[in-house]
This record gives sequence, C-alpha cells and structure tokens, in this order.
Amino acid sequence: MAGSHGFAKVYEGMSSDNIKGLVLALSSSFFIGASFIVKKKGLKKAGASGIRAGNGGYSYLYEPLWWVGMITMVVGEVANFAAYAFAPAILVTPLGAVSIIISAALAHIILRERLHIFGVVGCVLCVVGSTTIVLHAPQERQIESVKEVWDLATEPGFVVYAVLVMAAAFVLVTHFVPRYGQTHVMVYVGVCSLVGSLSVMGVKGLGIALKLTFSGMNQLIYPQTWIFAVFVVTCILTQMNYLNKALDTFNTAVVSPIYYVMFTSLTIVASVIMFKDWDGQNPTQIVTEMCGFVTILSGTFLLHKTKDMTESSSVSSSSRSSKQSDEDGFDHEGIPLKGRESFRASP
Repeated sequence: MAGSHGFAKVYEGMSSDNIKGLVLALSSSFFIGASFIVKKKGLKKAGASGIRAGNGGYSYLYEPLWWVGMITMVVGEVANFAAYAFAPAILVTPLGAVSIIISAALAHIILRERLHIFGVVGCVLCVVGSTTIVLHAPQERQIESVKEVWDLATEPGFVVYAVLVMAAAFVLVTHFVPRYGQTHVMVYVGVCSLVGSLSVMGVKGLGIALKLTFSGMNQLIYPQTWIFAVFVVTCILTQMNYLNKALDTFNTAVVSPIYYVMFTSLTIVASVIMFKDWDGQNPTQIVTEMCGFVTILSGTFLLHKTKDMTESSSVSSSSRSSKQSDEDGFDHEGIPLKGRESFRASP
C-alpha cells in the first residue's frame, strides 16, 4: 500500500504536459532504435555496390532499405519533436536510452554484432538512470508566445554557448574529419552531438510555436517561428549526414551509446542555460537527476567496453589458433607446414 501510494504521489506530481511528453518520448525511442539497424542494413547493401558513405559516397540514397530506415527515424523524430513541445528537455532527452537498448539488442540479433553479458547490464543501468531522471524532472515552463522563446535564445549566456558549439563543430568538420574521421568514432559523433544540442533548442522553440498555433494562438505570423524552422532543418540535415558516416564506419552498438551520451549531456547543458530548467528545483532534485544521468553514463560505458572485449576475445582466439597451427606443424587448412616448404623448394 505504501509503495502504491508513493507511486500515486509521483504520478500526481507530473503535469499532464509532462505525461504527454513522456509517452511521446518513449514511442520515439522505439522507432529511432529500430531505424539505426534498418539504416545500417541499407548502408551495407549500398556499400557493396557503390562508394560507402564513410568514404564520402551517397549510393545509399538509391537503396530502398535505407529509405525504410530513414522513414522509421523520421516517425521517431516527429514523436520526439512533439515530446519537446510538451515536456522539458531534461525529461525527454535522457529517454533516448531506450533507443540504445533497442538498437543494441537488434544489432545483436539482426546484424550479428555480439552483445556481451555486460552489455545487458549496461542496458539495465540505462533504464534505471532514465527512470530516476523522469521521476524527478522539472515541470515544463509555461510559455505564451514564441517571442518568449526567442528572448531566452538571445540572452547572453545562451548566445555564448551557441557560438562555442558552432566554433567547435566547424573545427571538427574542417580539421579533424579529413584526418581522423575513419579511425576515431568521436569525430563524426562529436559533430552530430554538438549540432544536435542546438537543434533541440530550435525544435523546442518551433514545437512550442506550433502547439500554441493549434490551440488557437497563431504564432506563424511571427518571423521568429520561421527562423526556428530554417535553423532546425539545417541542423538536422547536418546531423543526418555525419550520423550516416559514423554508422557506416563503426559498430552500431558503439555509435549509438556514445552519440547518446554526448548528445544528452550537451542538450541538458543547453536546456539548463536557455530555459533555466533547474531554477524551480531544490538541490536534492538536481543531485538525484545527476545521479540518474551518471547511472546512464555507466550503462553506456559498459556497452562501449563490451565491444572492445568482444574484439579482444576474437583476436586472441585467432592468435591461439595460429599458434596452435605452428605447434602442430599444420596451417589452418590442415596442410603440413613443412610439406609446404618442401613444395616451394621443389622446381
């Protein structure tokens, strides 16, 4: 009884807008998690007959399977877009952990990318951390006009953040991508995450404008609405381009959690600066949210490390096989090594 009473208190403490945002965010994660796998299957098929996306090719645009994945991702992003219109970014963004679990599980089943037992533990930690954040998330800020969002976006604190993020993304694209894009996953994912943190703020501004418009307060007459729309489209196109490169070059089970960690961290920072999400919360709530986020980070770290463990075990297995062949005097095809040497020596 005490447990159900506590849950009821938590439920009652969530506003109707927060609940709508929660449902939309969970739906979004399911679609986006599945889209990673479908898109990678499409990228693999396209890469087999043309120039790979990781090498600068765009043959995937002619692959139907990639478009299925893209449509699935768009559906998820639309749900995500709607979620930001109803709930604060601190609640919506961490729920992307659900998409990590889905993409890691499907990669294990469909793409045959092995998921270690510690990866399962990592998935559980992601769920626990996300739940902690959801239960202690702040209420959505009440905004009556898109002009209010614009005023928040043009305050000095957020302007400084935006300039720093755009400068960092520019340096990554012009200096690091040509040199390290094919060997360091953080390069492509870094561009996606930096640009993504700004796109979420734009999405939230546009989403609020559309929500107010549908409720009878037309916001389409304000130029700020259209500025947000153009900004969002530009950011999303940039994100998709570099996300495709990352997925085509690196293991999906690695790209997904790293992208989630960087994107979520930067988005929370951007939201705290722009919308001042923590102003109405006490220190206990803020610390609890941070503990939940650290739990998610621990889970994604485990997912990342299990990939290294899998690769190490396969390499060591290959080395043991090679060593055993040398000791037995036979190669991997079962042909005596000494016999081969004698064949080479024969005229």
